Formats: sequence, C-alpha cells, structure tokens
Amino acid sequence: MEDIWKAAKNAVKGKIPEHSYRMWIEPIAFDKATSDGIAVLCPNLIYQKKIEAYYAGMIESEMDRLASRSCKLQVNVTGKSSKPGQRSIKHRQLRLPHITPRQYSGRMLSGNYTFDQFVVGENNGFAYSAALSLASRKCNQQNALFLLSETGNGKSHLSQAIGHHILDAFPSERVCYITAEDFANEMVYAFQTNSINQFKDKYRGKCDVLLLEDVHYLTGKNRTQIELALTLDTLFDANKKIIFSSCYLPGDIPKLSDKLRSRLSCGLISAMESPDFKTRLRILRKKSRLNNYAMPGDVLDYLAGELTDNIRQLESGLIGVAAKSSLLGAAVDLDLAKSVVQNIARQKQVITIDLIKKIVCKYYKVTITELVSKSRKQRIVRPRQVAIFLSRRYTDQPLQSIGKSFNRYHATALHAINSVERGLKNDAPVRKHVEFLSNKLESGKFS
Repeated sequence: MEDIWKAAKNAVKGKIPEHSYRMWIEPIAFDKATSDGIAVLCPNLIYQKKIEAYYAGMIESEMDRLASRSCKLQVNVTGKSSKPGQRSIKHRQLRLPHITPRQYSGRMLSGNYTFDQFVVGENNGFAYSAALSLASRKCNQQNALFLLSETGNGKSHLSQAIGHHILDAFPSERVCYITAEDFANEMVYAFQTNSINQFKDKYRGKCDVLLLEDVHYLTGKNRTQIELALTLDTLFDANKKIIFSSCYLPGDIPKLSDKLRSRLSCGLISAMESPDFKTRLRILRKKSRLNNYAMPGDVLDYLAGELTDNIRQLESGLIGVAAKSSLLGAAVDLDLAKSVVQNIARQKQVITIDLIKKIVCKYYKVTITELVSKSRKQRIVRPRQVAIFLSRRYTDQPLQSIGKSFNRYHATALHAINSVERGLKNDAPVRKHVEFLSNKLESGKFS
C-alpha cells in the first residue's frame, strides 16, 4: 500500500500549484495500511485540518483509481496516534553540550534534491554547471542565478541542490529556502504584528544564501516587490548568493516593477528544457536504482519514449508501474506499462484549447464569442481566466499560443493563471469550479 500512497501523492503533485504541494502534501509520510485504506502522518493539527478540508478528497480519488477500489485516507498527527499501537515517528532531540542549535529559515530542503541525484543532459547541462559553480564558489564574480524552466523539469531540484552543497561545504553559512508566496505572506504578517524590523533583519542580516522559488507569483504585489528589491540590494551589496527560479523570464512577468525586474535579471539566466530520450532513460534508470525497482530494459525504453512532457510525468509513470505490479502481484512487462501510460497520457492526446473553451462556455453559460471578446464584465472575465488556466494545465501549448487563442497577450494570460491559482487557495467557489471542470476533462466525458 505504500506504493499506492507514493503514486497517489505524485499524481496530486501534478494537479495543484507547486508551492501548495511543497507546503502541505510533501511533508505527509506513509504510516501503515488500514482495513479500509491508508493511514498517514502529518506534522501538526494545522496540517491535519488543512489536508482533511482541502486535499483529502483529491487524494482518496487517486487512491481509488490506483487500487481499483474504495480507499479511505486517515490523517494522524505525528506522535498522536488515534488508535492504540499506531506507530509514531516522533523523536526526542537531545541537547548537545557546548553547541548552540542552528536556526534555519524558510522551508526545509528536500533530502533527495542533491547534485548527485540530479541527472545531467543536454537539456540542463549549462544550468547544472552554473549551479555547481555558484555552490562551490569557483567563480567569485557569480553571485546570482536565475533558473528558468517549465513546471516539472528540475529547477526546484537544482535550486535545493545548491543549498545542500553550500551547507555541506560551508557549514557556517545561513541558507534560507522560501517561495515568493511565502515571502509575501510573511511580510504581511510582519506588518500586522508590528514585527517588520525582525522580518527585515531575518532576510537582510541573517541570510547568506537566499533560494527564492516561483518569483512570478509576485506579479501585481507592489508592496512586496518594493521590500524584496530593497532586500536584494542589501544582499548584493554584501556579496551574498541569490538563486531565483521561475517558469517565466523576468521580462515576461506582468505587473513587475522595473527595479525588481532589473534585480532578477542581473544574474546569470539558465534555461532548463524538457529532457530528450537519452536523458529520460537515464533518469528512469537512476530512479529505479534509488527506489529498488526491478524494471526490464524494454519497459524503461517504452516509458522514456511515451512520457515526454517532463520529469515529473516520468516519475509518475515509473511509480505507477511499480505500484500496479505490487498491487496485482504481476510481473513488470510492456502490457503492464502500457496500461499505466494510457491513464497518464490520455488527457494530453484528447484535450485541446478548443475543447476547453466549449466545456467552460457550457458550464458558465457564456458563448465562445463572449469568451474571446474584449469584455471585462465579471461574468465573462472569470470563465475566461479559468479557461486559460485549464489550457495551461492540460495542453502542451506555450503561453503565447494560449494567450493568442483568447485574443490576449501572453502577459495577460499569465495574469489570468496567477489569478486562478490565488482563487484555488482563497476562494472556495473558484476551487469547486476548477475541480469540477478538471474532473470532467480527466474523465474523458466531455458531453
């Protein structure tokens, strides 16, 4: 059942914003199989309530699909078993004499995201070299790096690998890994609690290496942009290391101040493309070794040839094959791999922007003419934004093509996507609308 959990977790990763996955889903750990499903452990009651309120239904849906039966998700808090005898992963931390505990800022780095686990290919070789050079201090003139790639192609892995390497090579360095959304939320909280000076000191005085993910989230957040630009000025002047990551070039992020855009562009910009066949095959082989999966060569060749979108999709296919083999007690062969790939790749084969327009128009009771018009009426704007968001999620079309299909510039399309992503987090009706339309698209029932 642990393989089922891993596969379900990986499937959810592709359905929600990356920062939400890292914040709420990634820390959840498999505990044990139960009579009617799976029990998992989360860090605290806040996580438990958030998961049960927002993500449990989605996770159970994926578990049902993978197990071909109804599976219930039981969410327990670490160290607080709801049933007698339940395993706890809580450990007691003993204080070592004469050693001051080290304080970390921001999010925790993933233990798997290191340089030695990163597969280098033609698609990411330059970005890897630039990251390793910055982390090892081989080039004293290089203090900033901007990692650019579509979701799922390894920019988070490479960003965190820099953090791991610096902590190993320079133990006294203070590394802060955080998303732009978290930075904005933390700043707002600091103003609300009159602790803005502590906030400024945290990032300007107590940070030697800043790893800032998803900087495109800052679009339209004027006060946060001002604060971040001032923070970056301080760090640059002090010769600190800064690593940014985003799906978009600084010049393509709308509603970004010229000052911040200049700061984001001052470092080396390294693009990471989708891996080619050889690199995908090497990724699969490495992941198989790390997870002790016994995968025949023809199965790996097939997965590498069919799952071409990104690394995350590759991992989903690999985990899915292993999970289905374990669940059914069947040998890993091409037929098994094809049955898994069919479910993963089906939506890419049939879902088009035109199809998304038709489904959205039918759901919101607007016409396609209205959807692509210049109208700014709310009853038109929201469906248009949702349609653009779904087009980005379910098609391979670049942002420019998506914007053009709705008679919009790519910057406006990006703004629509960000607007819906915020709605998924803060607006229950938007979340329900997107979930309904996503389920309809993924089910293949378009009528």
